[in-house]
Amino acid sequence: MQAKRILVTNDDGIEAEGLKALERSLESLGEVVVVAPEHEMSATSQSLSLHSPLRVRAIDERHYAVAGTPADAVILALHRLLATRPDLVVSGVNPGGNLGENIVYSGTVAAAMEAALHGVPAFAISLASRKDLDFSAAASFAFHLAAKVLAEGLPAGVVLNVNVPRGEVRGVRFTRQSQKISQNVIREQKDPRGRPYFWHDETINFDQVEPDSDYAAIGAHEISITPLQVNRTDYASLNHLSRWLPALLATVSK
Repeated sequence: MQAKRILVTNDDGIEAEGLKALERSLESLGEVVVVAPEHEMSATSQSLSLHSPLRVRAIDERHYAVAGTPADAVILALHRLLATRPDLVVSGVNPGGNLGENIVYSGTVAAAMEAALHGVPAFAISLASRKDLDFSAAASFAFHLAAKVLAEGLPAGVVLNVNVPRGEVRGVRFTRQSQKISQNVIREQKDPRGRPYFWHDETINFDQVEPDSDYAAIGAHEISITPLQVNRTDYASLNHLSRWLPALLATVSK
């Protein structure tokens, strides 16, 4: 049987400890190649570098640093750097959860989405904490999930967004993306010369957590797995909004 090929990437940069832990955990499953941003590219979503050249630094035959976004890294890997198409793409392990609306901004999730756009099964995995970082539980779960995906595949256009709680893991749950329970906050400060600058922050209202959501699973110290789809069409709304068609056609009729 031909060895499985796994592409590993992230949005925290090729030197990130979570990436290294993920790579080590997957090595026994097959041939692992790492193609990741040169530097941290958090919250870049699925953006592409269209106005600057994409430069690649080959560290060795299995590690490549890309001067670009996570999506850039995946595209370069699939279409230029890898000799053969990977069987799986895994993005992570991200320090800090990718829960609720943060999925929209996440470069970690976006790298997996980019892989799925190209027809490659993928999942993103994050440690839902930025304190006392220990990636061992997340890396171990990534191994078992990767083995499952390699054996059984994923539905076309579906990406798994995985979040692992810090500390004790009491179970695993399939969840849905939480509604927005955070409040964006823009904090103003001053630099040493007295000039104002602004910093993104947020507050979270945990009283609004829905019991079947990703936040709820993490709150219960369970691993959250949320299936996401590349096709963003809302078919229920498509059917509902079609009733507007006669009125809208009337506006363009001659």
